[in-house]
Amino acid sequence: MVATLYIDGRWREASDGRVHEVHSPHDQSVVATVSQATQADVLNAIAAARKSFDSGLFTSWSFKARGELVAKIADLLERDGDVIARKESDDTGKRFIEAQYDVADVISTFRHFAALGAKEHGRSVDVGIAHVSSRIVHEPLGVASLIGPWNYPLLQIAWKVAPALVAGCSFIVKPSELTPQSAIALMKIIEEAGTPKGVANLILGPGSVVGTSLINDPRIDLVSFTGGLTTGQTIMKAAATTIKKLALELGGKNPHIIFADADIDAAIDNAVTAAFLHSGQVCSAGTRLIVERSVHDRVVKEIVRRAGKISLGGPDDKAAETGPLISQAHLKSVTAYVEKAVAEGARLLVGGKRSDKPEHAQGWYYLPTVLDNCHTKMYCVQEESFGPVMTVEVFDSEAQAIAIGNDTVFGLSGGVWSSDADKAARVASALRHGTIWVNDFGPYRPAAEWGGYKQSGIGRELGEHGLSEYLEIKHIWTNNAPSRSGWFKDQ
Repeated sequence: MVATLYIDGRWREASDGRVHEVHSPHDQSVVATVSQATQADVLNAIAAARKSFDSGLFTSWSFKARGELVAKIADLLERDGDVIARKESDDTGKRFIEAQYDVADVISTFRHFAALGAKEHGRSVDVGIAHVSSRIVHEPLGVASLIGPWNYPLLQIAWKVAPALVAGCSFIVKPSELTPQSAIALMKIIEEAGTPKGVANLILGPGSVVGTSLINDPRIDLVSFTGGLTTGQTIMKAAATTIKKLALELGGKNPHIIFADADIDAAIDNAVTAAFLHSGQVCSAGTRLIVERSVHDRVVKEIVRRAGKISLGGPDDKAAETGPLISQAHLKSVTAYVEKAVAEGARLLVGGKRSDKPEHAQGWYYLPTVLDNCHTKMYCVQEESFGPVMTVEVFDSEAQAIAIGNDTVFGLSGGVWSSDADKAARVASALRHGTIWVNDFGPYRPAAEWGGYKQSGIGRELGEHGLSEYLEIKHIWTNNAPSRSGWFKDQ
């Protein structure tokens, strides 16, 4: 019996008993066997979440009490951190130390939202009438579908679950079928912390099987999704029927701009990390290098040298600096992406193929790749590879750098390197992306909002706005000295 669905406060197997094996991207070994939900299981989870929300049990808790629950979850996550990191590492193939960093970020996320629970929510409005009280109150939005990706499975789910709990929502979590173990571990902790029955529910399985109802069902009030653009577009269309609230983070094609007056050594080092961390399987990866022409050769030559020396390996390989791609299908996609780029005229400088080392033969390892001679009309510049593939473009002026950086349908993040603070500030202001790093690339904090412009999505996670996504705003007008209106004649 495999009971890894959590519905209405109880661990259950799938209604038809079906299970799914989770395979390591490192060597294809089976790392877990989990329940694969049916449509009936999904409907039961939605019904449980709806019932718990409508009962008022959890919504009657104060913000402070719900924040204290989230703080307790953070404590339990800290207790079990390495165990959960191991599950994350097994599922994703990323190095164990990277998974440990991810779990630490998860704990910080829960602590951030726990602190927001202690804040005052709402305000009074002065309407200029002494006997009228006018208040703005924040109330739980309702039932939420929380759908996460495979690249940062627990972290991206935490960005949704923590604010949903503080807000007082009930929800259904649906992690990627490729990486479910850390979500299961989180749900066990949520249960242990004392979350009321039916508030938190967990469904496992591919989106093609379990996703439709989580998006379409009229009992769902909000869909929060992190993943690909095509799926995000499908969700938007489906949500129109019932006018659901949406929070979508759909990836990016992120410009990383290096001016000639930058600290070139630091810029190069950060560019390598920005493009090849987690083998490029990062929504905010700086895989689109845009470098001033006068320093192009110096920058690119050193990046190519560094990329060619990156050590690939599995979760417990102490010498490894990055790991495999998530699946065979993704490996094929990245391979085809690079082949198309070369056919378009990109110049392959390093990588461009699957690793041929014997120790990588059973895994989905692709070499860090640099493509030069790129421009904004090319497919490889406009579309994500979601792999370890850097494209290189050149510019000759500040205005051109901005124009190139904005020439994308996406707008998630970007970086600017320059020793001229005024210039860096101008460029950062002009770039139409949700996060801009100046003389840095990649760091974030839970207290700062995260999200994208344009087709990188709508809504924000983290910060204070990340909580607002799960709240409704209500205006309550109270007349403490009621009287006749006198508008119509009383005949």
